[in-house]
Amino acid sequence: MSYSNLIETHELARLQKESAADQQPVVIDCRFDLANTDTGEQSWMQSHLPNASYAHLDRDLASEVTSVTGRHPLPDVEELVNRLEAWGISNDSQVVVYDDMSGAFAVRLWWMLRWLGHTKVAVLNGGWQKWIAEQRPLENTAPQTKPGHFKATTDNLQWLDKQSVAEGLEKHAITLVDARTAERFDGITEPIDRIAGHVPGAINHPFQNNLDEAGCFLPADALREQYNRLLGDSAAESVVHMCGSGVTSIHNMLAMEIAGMHGSKLYVGSWSEWIRDM
Repeated sequence: MSYSNLIETHELARLQKESAADQQPVVIDCRFDLANTDTGEQSWMQSHLPNASYAHLDRDLASEVTSVTGRHPLPDVEELVNRLEAWGISNDSQVVVYDDMSGAFAVRLWWMLRWLGHTKVAVLNGGWQKWIAEQRPLENTAPQTKPGHFKATTDNLQWLDKQSVAEGLEKHAITLVDARTAERFDGITEPIDRIAGHVPGAINHPFQNNLDEAGCFLPADALREQYNRLLGDSAAESVVHMCGSGVTSIHNMLAMEIAGMHGSKLYVGSWSEWIRDM
């Protein structure tokens, strides 16, 4: 059995226990803090899930920021493939990604692998906190990984640039969903970007709405009901997700996939790119 959206903690524990050495899931720790970008890696060094490698949001899952990009541009495909292979990922690997923010950062790698044509990737539901609460095994040493062999099949129809988003809004061809908090969307506060507010025509759906009180994704039927109310008659394929820099927005995309609402897309540059020339 393969996992392509979510994997539960007990399912990952079973895979790690029962899978042969050459069929072990590749686990990637994506913990990160936008305010202190070293915190996630330091936490990984102290303790992590068995055989988990670490993916740094700025260094591994984004390229350098330029004068025309948002805060987390997509990395060069060849460089990304090299990183994936260094983590032991091959085209047949089951990949599991996790963080300590209910998937808010792990979803970035989940989507990037799908962008490269790899669907056997799942977010650990409940993440670090649930694994810890259940007193499951931990390690504090870097894994001894055998390099993988990964051939990318890039699908650039999964994301939009700024011009495409602007044209889609003008033609009423897309529904733009912003995953930031209501306070940031409404321009009441802006702790990261230099300008507050939102893209005209966007609707707000904070990614936290996808979660229950324990920090796990809501059941598929609850998510489906929630997004049907939000989107009305808009087809899933016309939905484009954004946030501050194209990371937490993917949480809403994953929620729609769990709900069986397939085909939505990502505005990679998001708000931090939209305001570049303002």
